[in-house]
Order: sequence, then C-alpha cells, then structure tokens
Amino acid sequence: MKKAVGRGGATRKYDLLTILGVHALSQGKTLQRQTLRLICLITARYNWQNDHLSVGQNEIARLWSVDTRTVKREMAAFRERGWLIEKRPAARGRVTVYGLGISRILEDTRASWEMVGPDLVERLDGPAPEVEERKVIPFPQVALPEGQGVWPRIARRLQEEDASIYRAWFAALEVEEMAEELWLRAPSAFHAAYVRTHHMSRLEAALALEAPGYGLRLT
Repeated sequence: MKKAVGRGGATRKYDLLTILGVHALSQGKTLQRQTLRLICLITARYNWQNDHLSVGQNEIARLWSVDTRTVKREMAAFRERGWLIEKRPAARGRVTVYGLGISRILEDTRASWEMVGPDLVERLDGPAPEVEERKVIPFPQVALPEGQGVWPRIARRLQEEDASIYRAWFAALEVEEMAEELWLRAPSAFHAAYVRTHHMSRLEAALALEAPGYGLRLT
C-alpha cells in the first residue's frame, strides 16, 4: 500500500483506518483503547501527503483526555509495535516528527481484512493504482517579514517547521512588539480562536527559543 495520496488516495485512507478499527475490535480492551487513540491522532493531525505527524505531548493529552505520562507511554508502545516511526527526535523548541508504519500495520491486521470483505482484500493485496500524470500547480510563496526583529525570526522558524501551516495561519497575523511583549492580531475572531486552539504551542515554543522572557498576546 503506497501513500494514501493521488488518485484513489481517499479510498486507501479509509481502508487503513477501517482495518485498524476492525482489528482492534477483535482484540482486548487495552489494544482497543490504544488503537482508538491512534485513529483519533491520525484523523486529527496526520499529514497524508508528507507522511508527517508532528504534535506536542500536551496537545495529544487534550485530544485523548489523558495526562502527558499516558501520552509518553502510548507513543512508546506505538513505536515499539512499529505503527509509528520516529523520523526526527524532539529538540529544543521542536516536537518529535513521526511517520506512519503502514507496512507494519498492514502486516499486523491482515487476519482481519476478510471481516471487511473481498473488495478490501483485493485493494490492499493488489498493485497500487498508477498515478496519472498531472500538472503540478505550486502554491504561491508567502513573503516572510523582513528584518532581524523578534517576529521575523519567529516567522522564519515557523515557516521552516511547516510551510503550509505558516501560510494558512501565521502569515496573516499583524504583529506589534512593545515592552518585551508580542501582540498578534488575527484577521478574524475565528482565525484567532483556531490559532489559539490548534497552533498556540508552536507559537509559544518559537517565542521561547527566539526571545526568552517575552510575553505573547493573540487577539
């Protein structure tokens, strides 16, 4: 099974999530709970295009309604099982980056494929569909703020970590620096709420690295 992108990608995504769920339901409660947590993490934060899962432990704890100790234990279990593959270890200001161990997941769940039906077995056992040749239209590049101030440094770091998230959520923020505090103004209340809920940890980590001691406000 190739990466679940391109033509037929949506079907392959659903197939993978389906066999994870069906396999878990045939197992004990511990594996059922672990697999549900992984499915939740995949659907909420996994980038299928880049095979990229980069989420802080605090955010995972909120998603799972657990503490960070449980997060550490469960992520270690997924790594040991081979369902998650560590691509880049955590470093100061950056969270661990994982990939999905699709081949191992398929191997571990193979006995459950027939429970779904022969169509799924055929899709997963058969050759991957050819990807049609298509013209790639690149996203327009968003100019980074100029200068050597606090925000230009933070913006460069955020853009390097994930260009798509920077383009969608950080580039539109208006910034004012005053009295060792960074004031960020979003273009709408929804935009501010989304950044606060989903990406505040990225902002805070970058700020702590580029300007220790600075405060942060988002409106």
